Amino acid sequence: MDSYKTVEREAVDEYTVKKSRFLGYAKPVTTAEAAVAFIEQIKKKHWDATHNVYAYILREGQIRRYSDDGEPQGTAGIPALDALQKAELTDLVVVCTRYFGGIMLGAGGLVRAYSHTAKIAAEAAGIITMARCTLGEVTCDYTYYGRLVPLLCSHGAIVEDTAFADSVTVRFKVPASAFGALCEAVVDTSFGKVRPLALGEIFDKIS
Repeated sequence: MDSYKTVEREAVDEYTVKKSRFLGYAKPVTTAEAAVAFIEQIKKKHWDATHNVYAYILREGQIRRYSDDGEPQGTAGIPALDALQKAELTDLVVVCTRYFGGIMLGAGGLVRAYSHTAKIAAEAAGIITMARCTLGEVTCDYTYYGRLVPLLCSHGAIVEDTAFADSVTVRFKVPASAFGALCEAVVDTSFGKVRPLALGEIFDKIS
């Protein structure tokens, strides 16, 4: 997998339907232990809620878990999980807390409510794309530096550090799939005098 979508931060959003209050909590996680710890944290916070429904998806092991937490089977946890899957998200946990307002929603209403709660929770947490990135470094003279930065940007690279001395050294990250084309462009435009070096690879935010 060269890229995936997840959420950037912990967040909460809410809405009300037929007097039932739904709060959607989302958080980025990478392990089942972290997901369960967050679920327990929200359950403790909302111990008086009617239901605390959850769903989480992890890249490691392709894990998918959910719970209806007392709602009719198939009307809560699965819709929440499905909302995350439709958004192509992973490495996150969502808890949908419901305070019953006295009016029954019916099976279809519950499905829509929990799906929507999971969706707005994820959106509030900031959906981002993580990609396999190459960490690179390029050293050049001051004459070429003026051309280098626009060239890096045109290939989707992000400059992380620049050191100015007798020459200029720029450290950057770029989607791994674009590193080869970037190298070719730098070599061509510098007439072979400058060549980027690959320092390693990481998964990092690109958008």
